[in-house]
Amino acid sequence: MKQWTDRMRQVKIWLVAAAAVIAVASLLVSHYLVRDLQREEQGSMEVWAEAMRVFTEADEETDLSLVMKVIEGNNTIPVVVLDNSGRLLDYRNIDDTTGIAQRMKATGDSIRISDYQLLCFDESTMLRRLRLYPYWALGIAFIFVAVAIVALLASKRAEQNKVWVGLSKETAHQLGTPISSLMAWVEVLRESYPDDDLIPEMEKDVKRLELIADRFSKIGSLPEPVEASMNQVLDRVIAYMDKRTSQKVAIRGHYPDHDVIVRMNASLFEWVVENLCKNAVDAMEGGGGRIDLWLLEEDNIVAIEVADTGKGIKKKNVKNVFRPGFTTKERGWGLGLSLAKRIVEEYHKGHIYVKNSEVGRGTTFRIELKAATRHIKKV
Repeated sequence: MKQWTDRMRQVKIWLVAAAAVIAVASLLVSHYLVRDLQREEQGSMEVWAEAMRVFTEADEETDLSLVMKVIEGNNTIPVVVLDNSGRLLDYRNIDDTTGIAQRMKATGDSIRISDYQLLCFDESTMLRRLRLYPYWALGIAFIFVAVAIVALLASKRAEQNKVWVGLSKETAHQLGTPISSLMAWVEVLRESYPDDDLIPEMEKDVKRLELIADRFSKIGSLPEPVEASMNQVLDRVIAYMDKRTSQKVAIRGHYPDHDVIVRMNASLFEWVVENLCKNAVDAMEGGGGRIDLWLLEEDNIVAIEVADTGKGIKKKNVKNVFRPGFTTKERGWGLGLSLAKRIVEEYHKGHIYVKNSEVGRGTTFRIELKAATRHIKKV
């Protein structure tokens, strides 16, 4: 799974690089086209200036038909003719002449027609549009690509969700029959061996399987949240993990002196905290360590922090830990944290994230939920 995730990341990098190359190539081609058209307009203005020079110096015998054709032929390039004092003598392809003389003289190109006449011209509308066109085209293209990527990601996410929901419900369905059989066999064993101490433990494990099947059956639907004690949820997680974790790992809870009430689906939320604790145990790689579960109240927020002393998460991987398929384990599907994020954020309208992590020191995950409005004092 990790190799697949890395490969997809490389593909995205190559696609972005290819898009950048295409963008740069488009800008270069547009630049050369603009440069060539600019040179062409410069040449046209030199011819127009020469025609104006001939026109101003013409006598009665001079044939001006070709000259007038050149002068009248300019229908695109803004041009003005000024005298030495900057007064406007003539203009073409300009709608508003207010202040045009000084503006064209300051910003436009110029050609000297005669000792007392100066021709100033600016870029044509076509040249301006051509200069801006690649930026507009690239902007539209990038918007289209962005929309397409978002649509593809949404489609992929929806497809993944359908697969998860189908797999979860099918798993719950397949577990139902053997769990029912195991419950019946436990009753048979209890009648045959009423004093056997192992039968109650077997019953606990069967009930645990029943709880897991119930959790899987709720994936894909929106279970109705009810007010429940977060203290009790964390107590059940600690009790469960204590029996299934090495004695080298200490799991401790830190709560307020009253029950913290949150609207939630306790079964699913319990699974989320269990998953974080199991990941913390895995991060210790068989060695000793400590897991602390903190229950905090901050304004209208209830925060649960799961802090461990494991190997930590590399900075480059922090933003990927909730991505489906991402895992740093040699074995695993990389779906646990992704499903935990979905349960917290979609089902409980909360937020889950990596609060901090340091390689070799440990990791702290934080979950934030909206608090209920009442407290129940502990007896």
